[in-house]
Amino acid sequence: MQNNDELIRKIFEESARVKERFFSRKNLPLINMASEMIAEAFKAGGKLMVAGNGGSAGDAQHIAGEFVNKFEIERPPLPALALSTDSSVITSIGNDYSFDQIFSKQVRALGKKGDVLLAISTSGSSRNVINAAEAAKNIGVKTIALTGKGGGELGGKADLLLNVDADSTPRIQEVHITVCHIICALVDAALFQRV
Repeated sequence: MQNNDELIRKIFEESARVKERFFSRKNLPLINMASEMIAEAFKAGGKLMVAGNGGSAGDAQHIAGEFVNKFEIERPPLPALALSTDSSVITSIGNDYSFDQIFSKQVRALGKKGDVLLAISTSGSSRNVINAAEAAKNIGVKTIALTGKGGGELGGKADLLLNVDADSTPRIQEVHITVCHIICALVDAALFQRV
């Protein structure tokens, strides 16, 4: 078996560089704003909807779980849902209409003014996530876009853009989950005065 130490080191160092670049002074206020937007929605009786494809669908489920169950402190559950989890809804929309509408129809059905949509796309070009952001805007739901590769079309549709300046999908996703964990901690601190 070949020694993979060099590959391991290379991947780890690349991940660290992308994270270091993202967590600069320009993005720190945006992360604070995203957490405040979500905390305010929860305070006002709203919810968080999260949408993404593939690995980003997994991140959507992960972040919804952190809010509904708990993150690091004992606290009441918070209303969050991943729009990638109901296979009957997704497949019926995909079959009867198109895959491009699987999230937007759910946003229109479940969203209301005062809610927040966290739209995750490493490319910023996922048509179904872009359509969800457009549907959110039309009904008064604020959108936070979590992207990479320049932000794509999704970046221009969001109320707040958190863009990872990288081209590697795995490195972008590694930053995304770190950002989501930080947002969870900040929301808990805002709502429950402790971390």
